[in-house]
Amino acid sequence: MGPEVILLALVACIVGSLIGTFTGVVPGIHVNTLASLMLVSYPTMESFILTFTSSANVPIVVSSIIMSAAVVHSFVDFVPSVFIGAPDPDEVLTTLPGHRLLMKGQGMRAVRAAAVGSAVGASSALLLAIPLQYLMLHGLANQLDTFTTAVLIFTLSAMILKERGGMNKVWAAALAILSGTLGLFCMDAPIPCAGLFGDSTLLFPLLTGLFGVPALLESFKNASIPEQVDDGVSPVDHKPGVKGVIMGTIAGWYPGMTATVGASLSSIFLPENKPEKFISVIASIGTVTSIFSLITLSVSGSGRSGTVLVIKEIIGDRVSGFCSPEFLLLLLCAAFASFFGYHITIAVGKMMSKLTDKIDTQLLNKAILCFITALVLVLTGPFGLLILVASVLVGMIPLTIDMGRISLTGCLMLPVIIHGLFGTLF
Repeated sequence: MGPEVILLALVACIVGSLIGTFTGVVPGIHVNTLASLMLVSYPTMESFILTFTSSANVPIVVSSIIMSAAVVHSFVDFVPSVFIGAPDPDEVLTTLPGHRLLMKGQGMRAVRAAAVGSAVGASSALLLAIPLQYLMLHGLANQLDTFTTAVLIFTLSAMILKERGGMNKVWAAALAILSGTLGLFCMDAPIPCAGLFGDSTLLFPLLTGLFGVPALLESFKNASIPEQVDDGVSPVDHKPGVKGVIMGTIAGWYPGMTATVGASLSSIFLPENKPEKFISVIASIGTVTSIFSLITLSVSGSGRSGTVLVIKEIIGDRVSGFCSPEFLLLLLCAAFASFFGYHITIAVGKMMSKLTDKIDTQLLNKAILCFITALVLVLTGPFGLLILVASVLVGMIPLTIDMGRISLTGCLMLPVIIHGLFGTLF
């Protein structure tokens, strides 16, 4: 692979970092949505990129944009979780500890903790990527796959049993079944989901309705935010991030295991009693999974995230095998994006902390809700809008009964469990 392609990929990394910053800052907009749009608009991008290089290099350039966007998004998406109370679906557990720090005037402590955790996760994932790929290709992947259903059953059961009180456990089980049923319909049922840009995925309205919209609605109740103080010092060291790497490695391989699920397991088996440390663990998990999903693609040919699935559509099998040039180049882009992501997160956090007392957050959240609704309709059509409404109704239940939302991740795990036990139902 020549220097021309490497240079173009690094330029694409900058473009992807800007896209990841946008998707991370705007609540309810996931980088997977932008990746899907890039897949739809691929012919247009191809005609533009062809002015700089040959057609053979276009897939890796576009894939570099998407990979960089995913990594930067995994850094930046904690900022709206802290300052607006509207987390990305992968970071729903950070809302409460981040909000506590915000209401003490220490929102930047949460942001800095998240940035450090993501940086540790990214560095560790990049160092482990090639050795782990080698082990996966030489038998480890097949051994892990035999435990997929058992691991997911154990994980879902552990999250339900974690709830305090018998009634809360009943509610957690009911929410896991409700959300899992919705997930099963979205994945397997022949529900039309064609928008203006062609066929899309119902996972977008599903996850947005279960996690993003209820968080926005709940944030309407927020009291006035006090003036924020930033001492410029990182509140955590590398240790919480290392814990996140352990869970992120597991979450990055098994389907249905999102960063939130990994964070929930971490809170059970590797608990942290300080909010900054807990946030750092979750941040590390999110970034590790975004990078390790590329390893999963290179080993099994399947993706664990929307961004990697789009990369597969664009680049095909060119990342398969041990240390293919395309795989190494995408890892290089992930490394540069991690550097950008850390500094962008701090900069965006500082900007948001200065604007908290100047922005009408209720008006902002209403505008975001309108934007999300329109985006769902445009991308997935009227049936996608119905899925959004149904998901919001289920997603509001934990807020109504004052319990955590982690059991809603059954929307991803339960379908995988059912597929493993019974196969496809529809």
